[in-house]
Amino acid sequence: MERRPTIIDVARVAGISKSTVSLVLQNSPLVKEETRRLVREAMDKVGYVYNRAAANLRSSNVGLIGLVINDLRNPFFTEFATSLQMALSERGYATVVANTDEDPAVQAQVVGAMIEHGVSALVLSPAYGDEAGSFDAIARGGIPTMQVLRKVDPRIGQFPFAAPDYRAGSLLAVQHLLSFTPRRIAFVGGLTDRAVTRERMTGYCQALAEAGMQPFVLSGRASRSFGREAAEELTCSHPDIDAAICFNDLVALGMLSGFAKLKRNVGQDFRMVGFDDIEECSQVYPALSTVHCGIAEFGRSIAATILAWLEEGKRPEPETLTAVELVIRDTSGVRDVP
Repeated sequence: MERRPTIIDVARVAGISKSTVSLVLQNSPLVKEETRRLVREAMDKVGYVYNRAAANLRSSNVGLIGLVINDLRNPFFTEFATSLQMALSERGYATVVANTDEDPAVQAQVVGAMIEHGVSALVLSPAYGDEAGSFDAIARGGIPTMQVLRKVDPRIGQFPFAAPDYRAGSLLAVQHLLSFTPRRIAFVGGLTDRAVTRERMTGYCQALAEAGMQPFVLSGRASRSFGREAAEELTCSHPDIDAAICFNDLVALGMLSGFAKLKRNVGQDFRMVGFDDIEECSQVYPALSTVHCGIAEFGRSIAATILAWLEEGKRPEPETLTAVELVIRDTSGVRDVP
């Protein structure tokens, strides 16, 4: 018996992805008329007949959203992924989650697999490097896609970007530290060749320029281990630095551990602010001052945004920055009032 043509056959003849063919068959408003024409012609050529009743039975009205995260070991990204997944679940959508471990090759692999499995949309907190390997494939598939927390592809009209306002956060943190008239303030952690590091440094550099103070950047991996090393280097090699804003809370928590080993009093001898406000910040001793990014709320807002795009055709703004706030705890203290 001759094999019945499948949706994969239609996609191959039309020269597009299987997921795009699926969108055409579902009468999605996201697909261009030219693409619809290509699919109809390919269906006629291979003799494919769409069984809508069977398709509805298979889908059970549940869409599938792909969520790709650069580092799920970091509680900041874990909280984002969890809040987004739960918000999508409440609306009847299933989420397939992949961790790329900052590897662009892994990212390209999982993105390709998600497209082949017919995800309705993608949300990427992307890895750096070889961006075309992922985003060009998404573009060919016509999948609604948002890049969040990190902007690696400049085509934000096609791949809208959303993140907390990192510049505003570092500006608030440094202005707070300046109120104690420190000798010097360092920016610790983050790799300087990455856009997200430069974004988090922007407010730091602005505040120091306004104060007439020279910046000091100690770059490195955004990890606890680097934070411990940084505490020792600052203490031994740069004793004039008595305050710091950290790239993220993991670096700051590592610095706390390093300073404890050196018996340096954080909050008095050295003032410090982290970035992200993961749960551990309020539970360590001394409690860590940090920039609160509202990451759980951010995850829920991204879920609402992607569903509005899918269900109502409301394309997100090319770039959205959400509000942040400074949470002052023990490591930076409260300014003494004369």
